[in-house]
Amino acid sequence: MAERGQLPLPAKRLCCRPGYGAGCRPGQRAIGGGGEGGLGGGALCVAGPSSSSAGAASSSSSSSAALAFSPALAAAYAALGVLPLGKTQSPETLLDIAARRVAEKWPFQRVEERFERIPEPVQRRIVYWSFPRSEREICMYSSFNTGAAAEDAAASSASAAAAAAPGGGSSAVGSTGTAAGTASALAPGNSGPNASAAAGGGGGGGGSGGGADAAADENRLPFRRGIALLDGGCVDNVLQVGFHLSGTVTEPAAQSEPETVCNVAISFDRCKITSVTCSCGNKDIFYCAHVVALSLYRIRKPDQVKLHLPISETLFQMNRDQLQKFVQYLITVHHTEVLPTAQKLADEILSQNSEINQVHGAPDPTAGASIDDENCWHLDEEQVQEQVKLFLSQGGYHGSGKQLNLLFAKVREMLKMRDSNGARMLTLITEQFMADPRLSLWRQQGTAMTDKYRQLWDELGALWMCIVLNPHCKVEQKASWLKQLKKWNSVDVCPWEDGNHGNDLPSLTNALPQGANAIQDSSNRSHRTVFTRAIEACDLHWQDSHLQHIISSDLYTNYCYHEDAENTLFDSHGWPLWHEHVPTACARVDALRSHGYPREALRLAIAIVNTLRRQQQKQLEMFRYQKKELLHKGITSITNLEGWVGHPLDPIGTLFSSLMEACRVDEESFHMFSDFTENMGQCKSLEYYHLPAHKFLEEGESFLTLAVEVALIGLGQQRIMPDGLYAQEKVCRNEEQLISKLQEIELDDTLVKIFQKQAVFLLEAGPYSGLGEIIHRESVPMHTFAKYLFTSLLPHDAELAYKAALRAMRLLVLESTAPSGDMSRPHHIASVVPNRYPRWFTLSHIESQQCELASTMLTAAKGDVRRLETVLESIQKNIHSSSHIFKLAQDAFKIATLMDSLPDITLLKVSLELGLQVMRMTLSTLNWRRREMVRWLVTCATEVGVYALDSIMQSWFTLFTPTEATSIVATTVMSNSTIVRLHLDCHQQEKLAGSARTLALQCAMKDPQNCALSALTLCEKDHIAFETAYQIVLDAAATGMSYTQLFTIARYMEHRGYPMRAYKLATLAMTHLNLSYNQDTHPAINDVLWACALSHSLGKNELAAIIPLVVKSVKCATVLSDILRRCTLTTPGMVGLHGRRNSGKLMSLDKAPLRQLLDATIGAYINTTHSRLTHISPRHYSEFIEFLSKARETFLMAHDGHIQFTQFIDNLKQIYKGKKKLMMLVRERFG
Repeated sequence: MAERGQLPLPAKRLCCRPGYGAGCRPGQRAIGGGGEGGLGGGALCVAGPSSSSAGAASSSSSSSAALAFSPALAAAYAALGVLPLGKTQSPETLLDIAARRVAEKWPFQRVEERFERIPEPVQRRIVYWSFPRSEREICMYSSFNTGAAAEDAAASSASAAAAAAPGGGSSAVGSTGTAAGTASALAPGNSGPNASAAAGGGGGGGGSGGGADAAADENRLPFRRGIALLDGGCVDNVLQVGFHLSGTVTEPAAQSEPETVCNVAISFDRCKITSVTCSCGNKDIFYCAHVVALSLYRIRKPDQVKLHLPISETLFQMNRDQLQKFVQYLITVHHTEVLPTAQKLADEILSQNSEINQVHGAPDPTAGASIDDENCWHLDEEQVQEQVKLFLSQGGYHGSGKQLNLLFAKVREMLKMRDSNGARMLTLITEQFMADPRLSLWRQQGTAMTDKYRQLWDELGALWMCIVLNPHCKVEQKASWLKQLKKWNSVDVCPWEDGNHGNDLPSLTNALPQGANAIQDSSNRSHRTVFTRAIEACDLHWQDSHLQHIISSDLYTNYCYHEDAENTLFDSHGWPLWHEHVPTACARVDALRSHGYPREALRLAIAIVNTLRRQQQKQLEMFRYQKKELLHKGITSITNLEGWVGHPLDPIGTLFSSLMEACRVDEESFHMFSDFTENMGQCKSLEYYHLPAHKFLEEGESFLTLAVEVALIGLGQQRIMPDGLYAQEKVCRNEEQLISKLQEIELDDTLVKIFQKQAVFLLEAGPYSGLGEIIHRESVPMHTFAKYLFTSLLPHDAELAYKAALRAMRLLVLESTAPSGDMSRPHHIASVVPNRYPRWFTLSHIESQQCELASTMLTAAKGDVRRLETVLESIQKNIHSSSHIFKLAQDAFKIATLMDSLPDITLLKVSLELGLQVMRMTLSTLNWRRREMVRWLVTCATEVGVYALDSIMQSWFTLFTPTEATSIVATTVMSNSTIVRLHLDCHQQEKLAGSARTLALQCAMKDPQNCALSALTLCEKDHIAFETAYQIVLDAAATGMSYTQLFTIARYMEHRGYPMRAYKLATLAMTHLNLSYNQDTHPAINDVLWACALSHSLGKNELAAIIPLVVKSVKCATVLSDILRRCTLTTPGMVGLHGRRNSGKLMSLDKAPLRQLLDATIGAYINTTHSRLTHISPRHYSEFIEFLSKARETFLMAHDGHIQFTQFIDNLKQIYKGKKKLMMLVRERFG
């Protein structure tokens, strides 16, 4: 029998045998001694068909009892699929039962130390049973969570295991157990505060929407590929030597790669694989397909595996000659690899003082684990770190966020199976998260991390919370975690719990109760990080006797208990209650679920919900007692600093998920497969059932009704809006997620009653409810929740539905008259957060939800005048955003004018009222949609009727600007399309037109610059009105109107046949104009030319009157010369003033008024020439010569023009003689 030395080498056990000079081992007991270690005294029983020799060892009743299962336990294991099913006619031998139990729980070294001799048959059965017997763990360590893979793998595993199950109980995995285990291992472990994030890549692939891509991905999973290799007969040369399994796996040839043979070696201990090696060189977190194939071969075909005892046991049976022959042959076969090592070891053994001779025994890799070895599955820590680092470095691209979520789901899966690698893997992940260089960069730049990355940190913190709350973790283990958590927590870049802002919320162990107790001084609190709650949770324990009774029994009641205290242990039914900070209590539920205790989690969840319901009733009674006082003051000093929805620990989500899972499985399945409950029913297509009533539920209640009720309680809780963008977004996101889950449930009569009960409470509970009569100014609004409540209740209790929705419409944070609170109350929020001004980052989202709620009510109230009036009043009172009111107006208009029904006139009026409110709100503010709003309002008023149009025109000054009233409102009202749409008779048309003209004149008086032209246009058909409008223009021309506006109106007048009025306005416009010498492209030039042409056409007198104005206003030579040339080409208008005929002669340039214009033009050319020469450059010389050519043409129009131009050129030559090149060009052209 092997014996261990004093100083074992790392990862190797030292084995020695009697006869090798070793004395009795320390701590060795005589046969029949004390039972320390759990095996009891006496020889090991070897009776049974599996023994090769009936007399190998003597049996005793004490050892048999110590190593054997009880019949009940054996039956339970068979039911769970751990033992073969259908083997009742051939019960297992006592040897197999005992050996299997020992192989699961004891390291082989302890067995060796306990007994001096272990018969070979017993050793064989212990070694046999020491290999893992469930494919569930193999699957977990070789694949991410993918639903479709689970189904197929489970099916294939079940059929293969059933077909290969050998007699005598050697299979160890029944078909049902294997299928359920594999499916569970592959399904996402969606529990805890961030379940939705953690399940990022899991599930869904097996459904109808999986698709070819999903199937291809699943087939690439190592577990699936391993099954394919096994089914393809690619596993060969399988050999088990002690606790070591080896074999070869042939990888078939691919398109571009030849066939390869991989050598695989697996070490195992106590039904766990402790190390793996494969020549394929795979670098990944998971086991490669070849390791999977060899492992499954051993699980499914155990009788086809050649089994040997540990090699040290075989060597013990050899004599000296055999040993020498063995060593020499070994060296000969592998001389190139082992000869140097063999010689080195030989030298050390022959040396008396060598270290190797100071230790008894020698290492044996096949001898199993030592007592000191940690019993855990093999996990490649280096690969975990590398993969996480890689995912983080990708910054959310290439699906890295999904991969990290899958890793978190893998941690939850390990926790559920109570695998110690769960905490180990999370530690490795956390270290890489803390080492992310982006953390310090973001902190330096003051930049917020991305939302998806922030959610990963939340899940990280939630997982640590689950780990430290493990109800069965050891004290030293928790101390180690606490030390590590504090180390991470102290790092400067460690993310804060609420994003970029500090948190003033209470701690887990010293939290605010729901009543009124003293407040801690928030100013002394440091920032809370994502690890703070886990650190605080290390102070929590599970030793409370009341808590132990709650989670361990369905029969824990006290019907004689008197309910006389606030924190009583039992309610009036005698059912247990659990009074603890609600998020903390729910964190316990999540921890129980996460560590594979769903039954216990359910019991605690029920106790918490019953406590919340009792507390709810107490609060209602308390408010009814204080109602008069509170309503008289009109304020509330009661609010919750910690909201349950949006809380980092997601207490309501945890309770809801725990209870809903119990609805998806029957009681027997829930009991038998408690480890798998978390993973069942994740598919949305599954239905929820009202299971038989639990011990602590009212008659007619079920887990489903309890889940719905606690969700409604949480959603309706009045809670303060948290600080910071991320925390506020999380409140919105979690609320929507919870409502989305509720919407999956089909409401029946039982659930409707729950809705009615909670709606009544929320309306009547005052400040304890978000829908109470009085709430705190900064409470989280209830719009999203109320919309869901409204749509759910509407078919069953419309009055209650409207009452709740209308109460929820308020948004006090935008009310300037909202009460600030009673500062005299010690538990008022202001005493915790002094001088806090609300900064609602999600206000736009909240207002949009408020708008959605209002729109939903408007739609539902169609045809009900009373309801519509109530909803309209609520909208006008509570909605403060013009854009949202406009949207509601449009929504109401669409609903009222649906094509398949007659217009709903009441709803149309509501739409119009909302539109009018929008007009009033936006009249004095800038709004880029204003023109759209005005046009829409006119359309709406048209649908309502002629009286509505008349009404908005009568009160236009409260709704529109003068420009909008004339250019859009009045113009649209007087259009033909409107007249046709309204089917107006002549009298009605005239009345409406009269209102439009009155509006136009009023607008022109108020804003003549922008409305005069529109007013003239609208008044064309009414002489008096038109004259009034024209007079308004004349009155405004001297003061407030620009030349552009006057020219525009003047052209309109000419077009309408009023040339003299056009002329009058043109002359007024000219008095406002001023064109300098270099403005030869000014837009007013065309107007000046038009005005001169108009004057010329009217006659000599009109032209003579306007030319002095032109000379005064225009200094641009080219414009003046153009006017001059046009005036000399034709005779002034054939019809002058009062119809006088003109003489028909061309006007003389030597006489007024053209002489004045000619002189002004020549003067302008002279001035312009000097101005241009001041800063002229050579590249403009040719352009300047052309300019002088045009000037000469004008000069020559005068009778002495030639002399004037010659003198002008001579002056230029003299003044600018320094510009030699230019003057040379002047001489060449002009002499």
